[in-house]
Amino acid sequence: MRDKQDSIFMKASTNPTTFWLKARENELQKGLESIMQTNKTDYEKQKGRGFHERDLHPLFVRFAKDYFDAYAKTIKHEKSKKTQSGQDKWNYPDIVGVHFPFNDYSERETLELSQNLNRRDFKIYSFELKVSLDFSNLKESYFQAVSNSSFANEGYLVVYEELDSEVFDELRRLHSSFGIGLIKLELEPTESSVLLPSLVRNLDFRTIDMLVDKNADFREFIDTINGDIQTNDKRRIVLQYYDEVLDDESLDRYLSEKGLRG
Repeated sequence: MRDKQDSIFMKASTNPTTFWLKARENELQKGLESIMQTNKTDYEKQKGRGFHERDLHPLFVRFAKDYFDAYAKTIKHEKSKKTQSGQDKWNYPDIVGVHFPFNDYSERETLELSQNLNRRDFKIYSFELKVSLDFSNLKESYFQAVSNSSFANEGYLVVYEELDSEVFDELRRLHSSFGIGLIKLELEPTESSVLLPSLVRNLDFRTIDMLVDKNADFREFIDTINGDIQTNDKRRIVLQYYDEVLDDESLDRYLSEKGLRG
C-alpha cells in the first residue's frame, strides 16, 4: 500500500511497515507504542530462550525410544505440497513414531504366533511439541494435536516448560473428552513423563493416504515402516531413515551446544 494523498491511510512507520487511519492521526503515537511493544515482547521471549522448538526434537526422540520403544521421525512441514497458508500444521504433527513388536517377546515362535493370529502389535504415534503452554495458546495447541494425530494409534501433546496448575486442569478436562495424551519433557530423558495417557485408536488409512500424498517426509516414514515390517527382525530396522537416537554423551553435548543446558 502506498501513502497516497487521497488515501484514507497514512504510513505510520517503515520498520516494521505499518499504516494508520489519517482521521485518527492524533492517536498514532499510542498505537505505534503498542505495536512496538508487542514486537519487542515476542523478540525478547525468543531471544531469552535462545533456542527454537525444533531444537527439542533430539531430546524428545531419545525419550520416545526409551519410553515407547518407538523409532521417531521429524516431519518437516516445508516438505509438503503447497497448501493454504497455515493448513499443514493442522495436518502433520511435529514428530511421528512407530513401535515394532520385534522385541516384545523373547522367542521367535511367540512373535510369529501373535502375527499369525492377526495380533500385529505395531503402533504408530503422533507427537505435537510446544516449548510452553499457557491460556494464550492452549486451545489452539490442543486442537492442533487433535487434528494432526487423527491418523495415529496414539496422539500426544508434548510441552517443555513448566505447566501452570490451572492450565493442567484444563488439559485434563479436555483429555476426558478428546483423549489426547500429555507428555512433560525434561532435560534428563529419564525425568520426562507421560502425565496423561493417550486414547488408543485404530489407524485412519484414508488420512494416512492423504498425508503420504502431500508430504515427502511422511511418505518416507510409511515406506520405511513397510520395509521394516517385512524384515520381521529388530536388527534389520533401517535406522538411517528415522531420527538419530543420541546416547547420553552425545545428547549432553547437543543440549550444551543449543544452550539448553547450562
